[in-house]
Amino acid sequence: MREPKYQRVVLKLSGEALAGDEGFGINPLVVKQVVAEVKEVHDLGVEIAIVVGGGNIWRGEVGASMGMERAQADYMGMLATVMNALALQDTLENIGVPTRVQTSIEMRQIAEPYIRRRAERHLEKGRVVIFAGGTGNPYFSTDTTSALRAAEVNADVILMAKNNVDGVYSADPKKDTKAVKYEQLTHLDVISKGLQVMDATASSLSMDNNIPLVVFNLNESGNIKRVVLGEEIGTTVHN
Repeated sequence: MREPKYQRVVLKLSGEALAGDEGFGINPLVVKQVVAEVKEVHDLGVEIAIVVGGGNIWRGEVGASMGMERAQADYMGMLATVMNALALQDTLENIGVPTRVQTSIEMRQIAEPYIRRRAERHLEKGRVVIFAGGTGNPYFSTDTTSALRAAEVNADVILMAKNNVDGVYSADPKKDTKAVKYEQLTHLDVISKGLQVMDATASSLSMDNNIPLVVFNLNESGNIKRVVLGEEIGTTVHN
Protein backbone atom coordinates (compact mmCIF):
# COMPACT_ATOMS: atom_id res chain seq x y z
CA MET A 1 0.00 0.00 0.00
CA ARG A 2 1.29 3.43 -0.95
CA GLU A 3 1.85 6.00 1.75
CA PRO A 4 -0.81 8.74 1.85
CA LYS A 5 0.30 12.03 0.31
CA TYR A 6 -1.63 13.97 2.95
CA GLN A 7 -1.67 13.21 6.68
CA ARG A 8 -4.37 15.67 7.81
CA VAL A 9 -7.20 16.67 5.50
CA VAL A 10 -10.31 18.82 5.59
CA LEU A 11 -13.05 17.24 3.48
CA LYS A 12 -15.69 19.72 2.28
CA LEU A 13 -19.06 18.10 1.60
CA SER A 14 -21.93 20.09 0.16
CA GLY A 15 -25.35 19.49 1.62
CA GLU A 16 -26.64 18.69 -1.87
CA ALA A 17 -24.19 15.78 -2.07
CA LEU A 18 -26.03 14.10 0.82
CA ALA A 19 -29.41 14.46 -0.90
CA GLY A 20 -28.63 12.23 -3.88
CA ASP A 21 -30.92 12.45 -6.90
CA GLU A 22 -33.80 13.77 -4.81
CA GLY A 23 -32.01 17.10 -4.39
CA PHE A 24 -33.56 17.64 -0.96
CA GLY A 25 -33.21 16.07 2.47
CA ILE A 26 -30.80 13.37 3.61
CA ASN A 27 -30.57 10.19 1.52
CA PRO A 28 -29.45 7.34 3.84
CA LEU A 29 -27.89 5.31 1.02
CA VAL A 30 -25.82 8.27 -0.18
CA VAL A 31 -24.67 9.03 3.37
CA LYS A 32 -23.62 5.38 3.82
CA GLN A 33 -21.61 5.48 0.58
CA VAL A 34 -19.82 8.70 1.56
CA VAL A 35 -19.10 7.40 5.05
CA ALA A 36 -17.72 4.10 3.70
CA GLU A 37 -15.21 6.10 1.63
CA VAL A 38 -14.27 8.23 4.64
CA LYS A 39 -13.63 5.02 6.60
CA GLU A 40 -11.28 3.76 3.84
CA VAL A 41 -9.18 6.89 4.25
CA HIS A 42 -9.40 6.77 8.05
CA ASP A 43 -8.10 3.18 7.95
CA LEU A 44 -4.94 4.50 6.23
CA GLY A 45 -4.17 6.47 9.39
CA VAL A 46 -5.09 9.81 7.83
CA GLU A 47 -6.53 12.45 10.17
CA ILE A 48 -9.86 13.67 8.80
CA ALA A 49 -11.96 16.74 9.53
CA ILE A 50 -15.21 17.30 7.66
CA VAL A 51 -17.01 20.56 6.93
CA VAL A 52 -20.56 19.98 5.75
CA GLY A 53 -22.98 22.39 4.10
CA GLY A 54 -26.73 22.57 4.55
CA GLY A 55 -28.12 23.30 1.09
CA ASN A 56 -30.09 20.04 1.02
CA ILE A 57 -32.26 21.35 3.88
CA TRP A 58 -32.20 25.14 3.63
CA ARG A 59 -30.67 27.72 1.33
CA GLY A 60 -30.32 31.41 2.18
CA GLU A 61 -31.61 32.35 -1.27
CA VAL A 62 -34.98 30.85 -0.34
CA GLY A 63 -35.16 33.08 2.69
CA ALA A 64 -34.19 36.11 0.63
CA SER A 65 -36.98 35.36 -1.86
CA MET A 66 -39.40 35.33 1.09
CA GLY A 67 -38.19 38.76 2.14
CA MET A 68 -36.35 37.33 5.15
CA GLU A 69 -33.44 39.23 6.63
CA ARG A 70 -30.16 37.79 5.30
CA ALA A 71 -28.63 37.18 8.74
CA GLN A 72 -31.73 35.26 9.88
CA ALA A 73 -31.70 33.12 6.74
CA ASP A 74 -27.99 32.37 7.23
CA TYR A 75 -28.52 31.27 10.84
CA MET A 76 -31.19 28.84 9.62
CA GLY A 77 -28.64 27.49 7.15
CA MET A 78 -26.16 26.96 9.98
CA LEU A 79 -28.72 24.86 11.84
CA ALA A 80 -29.21 22.78 8.69
CA THR A 81 -25.50 21.94 8.66
CA VAL A 82 -25.81 20.61 12.22
CA MET A 83 -28.53 18.17 11.12
CA ASN A 84 -26.27 16.90 8.34
CA ALA A 85 -23.32 16.61 10.74
CA LEU A 86 -25.33 14.49 13.19
CA ALA A 87 -26.43 12.18 10.37
CA LEU A 88 -22.79 11.74 9.29
CA GLN A 89 -21.65 11.17 12.88
CA ASP A 90 -24.22 8.46 13.55
CA THR A 91 -23.46 6.64 10.30
CA LEU A 92 -19.69 6.81 10.90
CA GLU A 93 -19.98 5.48 14.43
CA ASN A 94 -22.24 2.65 13.24
CA ILE A 95 -19.29 1.34 11.20
CA GLY A 96 -16.79 1.78 14.02
CA VAL A 97 -15.24 5.17 13.24
CA PRO A 98 -14.92 7.38 16.37
CA THR A 99 -16.38 10.79 15.61
CA ARG A 100 -16.92 14.16 17.26
CA VAL A 101 -19.18 16.97 16.09
CA GLN A 102 -18.12 20.51 16.96
CA THR A 103 -20.45 23.42 16.34
CA SER A 104 -19.57 27.09 16.06
CA ILE A 105 -22.92 27.92 17.71
CA GLU A 106 -23.12 26.32 21.14
CA MET A 107 -25.68 23.52 21.55
CA ARG A 108 -24.05 21.44 24.26
CA GLN A 109 -26.79 18.84 24.50
CA ILE A 110 -25.93 17.46 21.05
CA ALA A 111 -22.37 18.51 20.20
CA GLU A 112 -19.19 20.07 21.53
CA PRO A 113 -18.58 23.78 21.01
CA TYR A 114 -15.77 24.44 18.53
CA ILE A 115 -12.45 24.68 20.37
CA ARG A 116 -9.42 24.60 18.10
CA ARG A 117 -7.02 22.79 20.42
CA ARG A 118 -9.65 20.21 21.36
CA ALA A 119 -10.32 19.60 17.66
CA GLU A 120 -6.59 19.04 17.05
CA ARG A 121 -6.45 16.62 19.97
CA HIS A 122 -9.37 14.61 18.57
CA LEU A 123 -7.60 14.41 15.21
CA GLU A 124 -4.37 13.25 16.86
CA LYS A 125 -6.34 10.50 18.62
CA GLY A 126 -7.74 9.25 15.31
CA ARG A 127 -11.24 10.67 15.64
CA VAL A 128 -13.05 12.15 12.66
CA VAL A 129 -14.08 15.71 13.55
CA ILE A 130 -17.15 17.19 11.86
CA PHE A 131 -17.33 20.99 11.94
CA ALA A 132 -20.93 22.20 11.84
CA GLY A 133 -22.60 25.57 12.07
CA GLY A 134 -20.39 27.28 9.51
CA THR A 135 -18.20 29.99 10.97
CA GLY A 136 -20.95 30.93 13.42
CA ASN A 137 -21.43 34.22 11.59
CA PRO A 138 -23.89 35.22 8.87
CA TYR A 139 -22.61 36.32 5.45
CA PHE A 140 -19.94 33.58 5.38
CA SER A 141 -20.28 30.36 3.41
CA THR A 142 -19.25 26.84 4.40
CA ASP A 143 -16.50 27.18 1.76
CA THR A 144 -15.03 29.92 3.94
CA THR A 145 -15.50 27.64 6.95
CA SER A 146 -13.41 24.97 5.18
CA ALA A 147 -10.55 27.38 4.52
CA LEU A 148 -10.73 28.81 8.04
CA ARG A 149 -10.79 25.45 9.83
CA ALA A 150 -8.05 24.04 7.57
CA ALA A 151 -5.81 26.95 8.55
CA GLU A 152 -6.68 26.62 12.24
CA VAL A 153 -5.97 22.89 12.52
CA ASN A 154 -2.95 23.01 10.15
CA ALA A 155 -4.47 20.71 7.53
CA ASP A 156 -2.31 19.65 4.58
CA VAL A 157 -5.10 20.09 2.03
CA ILE A 158 -8.77 20.89 1.49
CA LEU A 159 -10.63 18.19 -0.46
CA MET A 160 -13.57 19.79 -2.28
CA ALA A 161 -15.88 16.88 -3.05
CA LYS A 162 -18.24 18.02 -5.81
CA ASN A 163 -21.56 16.53 -6.82
CA ASN A 164 -21.16 15.09 -10.36
CA VAL A 165 -18.40 17.56 -11.28
CA ASP A 166 -14.91 16.13 -11.88
CA GLY A 167 -12.87 19.31 -11.54
CA VAL A 168 -12.73 23.00 -12.39
CA TYR A 169 -13.79 24.12 -15.88
CA SER A 170 -13.48 27.39 -17.76
CA ALA A 171 -17.30 27.39 -18.03
CA ASP A 172 -20.20 25.15 -17.04
CA PRO A 173 -19.53 21.94 -19.02
CA LYS A 174 -23.24 21.08 -18.96
CA LYS A 175 -24.05 24.29 -20.83
CA ASP A 176 -20.89 24.94 -22.85
CA THR A 177 -19.44 22.10 -24.94
CA LYS A 178 -16.21 24.09 -25.41
CA ALA A 179 -15.56 24.31 -21.66
CA VAL A 180 -11.97 23.34 -20.83
CA LYS A 181 -11.05 21.38 -17.71
CA TYR A 182 -8.08 22.70 -15.73
CA GLU A 183 -5.64 20.20 -14.24
CA GLN A 184 -3.69 22.82 -12.24
CA LEU A 185 -4.59 26.33 -11.12
CA THR A 186 -3.32 28.89 -8.66
CA HIS A 187 -5.56 30.49 -6.06
CA LEU A 188 -4.93 33.79 -7.83
CA ASP A 189 -6.21 32.27 -11.10
CA VAL A 190 -9.42 31.22 -9.36
CA ILE A 191 -9.98 34.73 -8.02
CA SER A 192 -8.96 36.68 -11.15
CA LYS A 193 -10.89 34.44 -13.58
CA GLY A 194 -13.97 34.31 -11.35
CA LEU A 195 -14.03 30.51 -11.45
CA GLN A 196 -16.81 28.96 -9.37
CA VAL A 197 -14.61 26.79 -7.16
CA MET A 198 -15.22 28.46 -3.83
CA ASP A 199 -16.14 32.01 -2.92
CA ALA A 200 -13.54 34.78 -3.01
CA THR A 201 -13.19 34.97 0.78
CA ALA A 202 -12.40 31.24 0.96
CA SER A 203 -9.94 31.47 -1.95
CA SER A 204 -8.14 34.40 -0.34
CA LEU A 205 -7.89 32.57 2.98
CA SER A 206 -6.48 29.47 1.27
CA MET A 207 -3.99 31.56 -0.70
CA ASP A 208 -2.83 33.55 2.32
CA ASN A 209 -2.29 30.38 4.35
CA ASN A 210 -0.78 28.37 1.47
CA ILE A 211 -3.37 25.59 1.69
CA PRO A 212 -3.77 23.54 -1.51
CA LEU A 213 -7.18 22.53 -2.74
CA VAL A 214 -8.21 19.46 -4.74
CA VAL A 215 -11.57 19.59 -6.54
CA PHE A 216 -12.91 16.18 -7.59
CA ASN A 217 -16.06 14.17 -8.25
CA LEU A 218 -17.56 12.67 -5.09
CA ASN A 219 -19.90 10.42 -7.07
CA GLU A 220 -17.12 8.24 -8.45
CA SER A 221 -16.43 5.48 -5.95
CA GLY A 222 -12.98 5.52 -4.35
CA ASN A 223 -12.09 9.08 -5.33
CA ILE A 224 -11.47 10.35 -1.81
CA LYS A 225 -8.89 7.62 -1.25
CA ARG A 226 -7.30 8.24 -4.67
CA VAL A 227 -6.81 11.92 -3.88
CA VAL A 228 -5.33 11.19 -0.45
CA LEU A 229 -2.90 8.71 -2.01
CA GLY A 230 -1.75 11.39 -4.45
CA GLU A 231 -3.39 10.28 -7.71
CA GLU A 232 -3.78 13.09 -10.24
CA ILE A 233 -7.53 13.39 -10.48
CA GLY A 234 -9.75 16.45 -10.61
CA THR A 235 -8.16 19.89 -10.38
CA THR A 236 -5.43 20.96 -7.94
CA VAL A 237 -5.38 24.58 -6.83
CA HIS A 238 -2.26 25.88 -5.05
CA ASN A 239 0.06 28.85 -4.78
